[in-house]
This record gives sequence, C-alpha cells and structure tokens, in this order.
Amino acid sequence: MIRVLHSVSNMARAGIETMLMNYYRKMDLSQIQFDFLANKPIPGEYDEEIRQMGGRVFVSPGLNPLHFPRYERFMRDLIAANPEIRIVHAHNEAMGYYALKSAKDAGIRIRIAHAHNTQIIRDYKYPLKMVCKALLPSAATDCWSCGRDAGIYYFGEKRWRESGVTLHNAIDIGRFRYQADQRARFRRQAGLEKCFVIGHVGRFNVQKNHNRLLDIFACLLQAEKDARLVLIGVGELEDAVRKKADALGIREKVLFLGQLPNVNDWLQAMDCFVLPSLFEGLPVAGVEAQAAGLPCFFSDRVTDEALLLPQTFRISLKDCDELWARRILEIKTKNYDRLQGADIVRDAGYDIDTEAAKLQAWYLEMAMREQR
Repeated sequence: MIRVLHSVSNMARAGIETMLMNYYRKMDLSQIQFDFLANKPIPGEYDEEIRQMGGRVFVSPGLNPLHFPRYERFMRDLIAANPEIRIVHAHNEAMGYYALKSAKDAGIRIRIAHAHNTQIIRDYKYPLKMVCKALLPSAATDCWSCGRDAGIYYFGEKRWRESGVTLHNAIDIGRFRYQADQRARFRRQAGLEKCFVIGHVGRFNVQKNHNRLLDIFACLLQAEKDARLVLIGVGELEDAVRKKADALGIREKVLFLGQLPNVNDWLQAMDCFVLPSLFEGLPVAGVEAQAAGLPCFFSDRVTDEALLLPQTFRISLKDCDELWARRILEIKTKNYDRLQGADIVRDAGYDIDTEAAKLQAWYLEMAMREQR
C-alpha cells in the first residue's frame, strides 16, 4: 500500500479539503491511503472521518519562516518514521514550498505542487509568499492544478504547457442532482416558500468578496422585497460582514448559516448562486451549484473554465451593483431546465467516480516511477 501525504492548512470543511475528501472516499484503500499534514494546529471537521478510514493527521510546526529549520527537522523525522509515505502532495499554494522542499531533503522522490488559485492575497505574508511562489517549481517534481489559469499563474506558461496536469475539482454528482420534490420540501421547512433565494458558499475572507455581495443584494432588495441571501461558510471576516449587513439595514434578510454538512439541500432550495470573487482557481462550490442546475453569476475574475451550464454567466466587477441586480432578477422570467445540470457537469469531467479512478492510477504510476 502507498501512502500519500497531503499538505493542507487543516482539514476543515472548506473547498480544497472537501475536494480531497471527495477523492479520498473513492480510493481503493488497500492500494492508496491518504495522510494529512495540517499546518495550522486547529482540529478540522474531517479529522475523525479520516481516522476512521485509516488515515492520519499530523500537525507541523507551522509556516513561520523563523521556524523553517524546525519544519525541516519535523518532516525528516516524519518521513523516517513512516517509510510507507511515498508521495507528498501540497495544497498550500505558494507556501506548499515548505512541505515540498522539506520532503525533497528527506528523500521523497515524488512531490506534487497543486495550484488552486490565480492570485495571492496581499496580506502581511505577501512578500514571503511571492518568494515561495518563485521557488515552488524547483521543489516539485510534478505540477498539478485545478485548471489552466491557476496552473499558469503558479508554474509559468512554459512549464504548465509542457508538463502540467489538471485534476478536476470533482464532486459526488448524485448528491447535488436537482429534485423538485426535495426543493419544495426543504424550502417549506426553512420558511422560504415565497422567497427569491440567492445563495453563496464560501469562506469569509477577502477573496470571496462578501462586502460586494451584500451591496449587490441590498440593491436587488429595492426591486424584490421577498429576496433572501443565504451565506454558507465561516471565516475571519464573518463578524465584519454581519456588521455591514446591519449597517445596510438588510440583516433580517440575510441568513448566516455557518459550516454545514448538507450544502446539497440548500442548493436545491436556492433560486440562483452568486460568486463575486476577487480571484478563483476553479471553485468547488461553483461546480456543486451547477450540478444542482442553478443559474450562476460569477465575477469576471473567476476563470472561464468554470462556466459549464448555459445558465452560468460572468459579470465584470467593474459593473455597477444595479446591473448585477438586474441580471440576477432576469432569471425570474426564464425557465431554465435544472435537471440537465448534473449530466452536463458529469460530461465536463467533474464526476468523482471517474476522476478518482484516474487519480488512483496516476498515484500508482508515480510510485512505479519512483522505484526506477
């Protein structure tokens, strides 16, 4: 059996982590087992499921540049104590350099850098992240990405075109397939039968642009008083977003639902999905929303690779809130076939059964390569 060590922030119920769990649940565990290197000392919602499946969660010293020698010693000791770990697969964007460089020095011959975004947030770590981004390809033997734009951003167009590998953010499509009776039942239970429901799934951080989403929704409410905005997720900016909803006078129309295990049910209940992100690789939540057949409105900063359905649109962030609101409300006069969503998403390559079989074959082939 081959063990693959995935370097993550922690195994919370977020986009990258949910994608990894989708794949993990489909692996033949007699051949491939996943372990996880958490670089934040915070328990994740998926930790217990991982342990039940035979995986392990290791906690690193963290991604502090002052602790890099300690990080390298930690990785060296971890690999020496667990020789069955044959592949290290990093999902920390630029900071994945820590895991990959340390794995390289510890003798791991297969090291995958996996790009999930098309930009780096300009926070206090930005200069360090840009240095790590420049070094990342040198620490990796293989460059993977959720899509074209993220791959080019992290690895450069030449290397991406020559050897980049796309691993789709695949989902369990059956869980999200539109069902009219389920929609009616869930809307009734949630008290939303007469409401126009706008949905968003994403971490409360700068990237997801919740402030702009609230501005658009406040504008839309002027024309549609029975609208509701459903926000699923948690994050460091949640309190600030709540305060803005209060300041705009729309708090009673906004549902802050936190982290949920049944996002699929809420997608059934929604009338559309809005993602005004400042940047994205290829959003898992956007794939799930389209599998549910929802009309989707993405910002123009979301890669065009994410547009899978006829009822999925990109709108420029430069366009005013009134235009966004008007475009969203236009769907009330349309009759989109939500049933087709799941099949279109499957045909586009996002079915987890098919994609997991590919991933398992890739890992096995890479392990054979490592032995040569």
